[in-house]
Amino acid sequence: MEIIIIISLVILLALGALFAIPKSQNKGKSKGTDLGAGMTSRSFTKEEISKHNTRKDCWIVIKDKVYDVTPYVEEHPGGDAILNNAGGDSTEGFFGSVTYIASYTS
Repeated sequence: MEIIIIISLVILLALGALFAIPKSQNKGKSKGTDLGAGMTSRSFTKEEISKHNTRKDCWIVIKDKVYDVTPYVEEHPGGDAILNNAGGDSTEGFFGSVTYIASYTS
């Protein structure tokens, strides 16, 4: 019984430490968007976005927003699958095919 309590405490401490460790500040931040008081935004052309298509410089588009996911590429649970849409639109890959929803929203 004591061993179960000790193991449970160790697991809880490990989980607590996991959430307490700060993550990188720029992971997945939307490019060109300042959500502070300035509320600025920047537009990118498809051509400009398409240049950011490598492991060391990876931008993706999700629902018309551009994200620099370069710091996340190595941690992506799907491995190199994130690079399939690097420099392009990843909305369908991120959300899956959601065309069936259109019939409910009209």
